[in-house]
Amino acid sequence: MDSFVTWYQLHLAGILSPKIFVSLISMVPMLELRGGIVVARLLKLSLGQAIFYSFIGNIIPIPFILLFLRKIFDWMRPTKLFGGLVRKMEERAHKKSSGVEKAEFFGLVGFVGIPLPGTGGWTGALISSVLEIDIKKASLAILIGLVLASTIVSFISYGVFHM
Repeated sequence: MDSFVTWYQLHLAGILSPKIFVSLISMVPMLELRGGIVVARLLKLSLGQAIFYSFIGNIIPIPFILLFLRKIFDWMRPTKLFGGLVRKMEERAHKKSSGVEKAEFFGLVGFVGIPLPGTGGWTGALISSVLEIDIKKASLAILIGLVLASTIVSFISYGVFHM
């Protein structure tokens, strides 16, 4: 994460505020809210700002994934160019979905909320789309999971456990 901060300071500090940068980092798959909070800490944003801007950045792509991903996959699957990629993403979602499939709502909350590599809002939304979980149920579960993840990562990043 230090390299993101260094790159930001060298190239974007005069263009983007740290708050916007944290939101953008939080939109990136695999980094998401967890990466945003760590970067916010390194940029010396307050805990409240870190949570707010990371959360906003992470939540923005989720409705689009939930609403449109199945349709996009259906359109891309038969093509030679994208068919393999779609099948890989669906396979990945199915592999990661075992706990989610059994406990659906609470499984999705836990999957999104426990900050481990390969988990988070993007993958949770992907799994929800592939498993065709009701959009309202998936949205609420992902939202609660992001609150849980932001709490855990904030405690770790901002040293609350060390106080």
